[in-house]
Amino acid sequence: MDIPLRTHTMMRTRPAPLRYSRTWDAGSSCIADARDAVHALLTRARPAPHRRAVQDAQLVVSELVTNAVRHAPGPCGLRLELSPDSRTLRISVTDTSPERPRQRPPDPGRVGGHGLHLVSLLTGGFEVTPLAHGKRVNATVALAGG
Repeated sequence: MDIPLRTHTMMRTRPAPLRYSRTWDAGSSCIADARDAVHALLTRARPAPHRRAVQDAQLVVSELVTNAVRHAPGPCGLRLELSPDSRTLRISVTDTSPERPRQRPPDPGRVGGHGLHLVSLLTGGFEVTPLAHGKRVNATVALAGG
């Protein structure tokens, strides 16, 4: 008795990264919206990141969007991309100012001006890409195994 052998070609597909993007005209409400977007996106991550990692990502987004709102006229944008393995969150904030963000020298007595230090501490650094009408600031937050 002959048993026909069938071969099945299985294609392994990589899970698509979870993404979020939004542009705001201006205003401080976009800062809270950006933090909420991080939380909403990371609740869909599998494996779920630790609470501290979610808070770190929210802080980074808050600082970058705050800088965009304070120092650039016009709209700002946010793009979040969660890696397929849910180990990193890539954050991109765009604004209309061509000026690069500058870290001020540390001064524990100063109120404010510490945001970029926090971003660098939590992400290992950030990169700035000039655009035709402004810039993009990118940072990556480790969510697991950090």
